[in-house]
Amino acid sequence: MQERLEQELKSFRSQLLNHPIYNTLKDIDDLKVFTECHVYAVWDFMSLVKKLQIELTTISLPWKPAPRAATARLINEIVWGEESDVDERGNAVSHFEMYCNAMESLGANTQDIQQFLSTLPNENSVLASIKQASLPDFIKDFLLFTFDTIENKSLHEIAAVFTFGREDLIPDMFIEMVKNMQQAGETKLAPFRYYLERHIEVDGDQHGPMALEMIADLCDNQPQKWEEVIAISKQALHNRFLLWTGIHDQIIASRKAVIA
Repeated sequence: MQERLEQELKSFRSQLLNHPIYNTLKDIDDLKVFTECHVYAVWDFMSLVKKLQIELTTISLPWKPAPRAATARLINEIVWGEESDVDERGNAVSHFEMYCNAMESLGANTQDIQQFLSTLPNENSVLASIKQASLPDFIKDFLLFTFDTIENKSLHEIAAVFTFGREDLIPDMFIEMVKNMQQAGETKLAPFRYYLERHIEVDGDQHGPMALEMIADLCDNQPQKWEEVIAISKQALHNRFLLWTGIHDQIIASRKAVIA
């Protein structure tokens, strides 16, 4: 089933990795627009991770061994790396905060994301808050899919969105673009490049195979679960494509506004 799963997702991944956004980001102003939209995906990723941590590790008392030790290790490693990494100065910081700091170095606006977070409830559903937020529809739709998955889908489906819609996507293309921008003299990009490189370094080569093992473990030999994983993984990749398209259009609109 894993081979079929990867085959079914192949065209979706190809479409995403060949999105025109990669050829659209040309300078620091484009990157500002990109980060101001993409930061919401950096943020909501942690809720996916935390949901998996709640369900697949032991976070209650009295402690008992997790039923799936390999999966618990994967999730705990990712939480450790994403929630308490070190920045370029050696300070402990989450990847979300690292990203926001990189945005500030670029001169990008971080007030909107902080304002959005301040409106969210501390408990219960956040779907209503997302619907009411003053955000572009393509960002709202992306967040609504994430949190609908967290709140209403089965564990194997949540794991699939995490694995194929998020962790399985590689930021190498962005690394190359940032390198090219820095060669043009944009030293403000150093913190953003560090974020990307650190993200790859922390993920390493183990998380991908371990995440696939998690999917296999959760689905076991149940065909219906595998079909549900395939369906929601396609949806997750399509939603990422729509997010990229929305950001791409936002960058183009921003350029036109400057010219006007």
